[in-house]
Amino acid sequence: MRIAVASDHAGYRYKTLVAKWLADRGHEVEDFGAHSEESVDYPDFIVPAARAVAARRCERGIVFGGSGNGEAIAANKVRGVRCVLAWHEESARLGRMHNDANVLSIGQRLVSEEMVLRIVEVWLATPFEGGRHVARIAKLDALGGP
Repeated sequence: MRIAVASDHAGYRYKTLVAKWLADRGHEVEDFGAHSEESVDYPDFIVPAARAVAARRCERGIVFGGSGNGEAIAANKVRGVRCVLAWHEESARLGRMHNDANVLSIGQRLVSEEMVLRIVEVWLATPFEGGRHVARIAKLDALGGP
């Protein structure tokens, strides 16, 4: 699977860790930055990654920040992106099952290093449940946006 990754300075360490973990498992990773822990503005990196997912250049995206909140907001500004913020395995699982999330946001300051890898693993492995959720996803997608 081709996966976009991006972060700000506060999520840089987890982005780097997860990108390597993904590559070690055979995924193709496209890194949109940031490229250090030097302070940056997260939209500059998150939005291009989200656009790559929306354009289907990447099948999924994973974004990182201090809390993950701003990154999720930025990603969700891109039409065609459904980004969920996850802080444990169940939030990641439900984001895929019920929301068909194609982008995942994680806060480096809020989850342990062990947990971040479990979150990503569960999110990647969980299929969209479909059924009653299809109409809801269609309504979200019809809302528009940039």
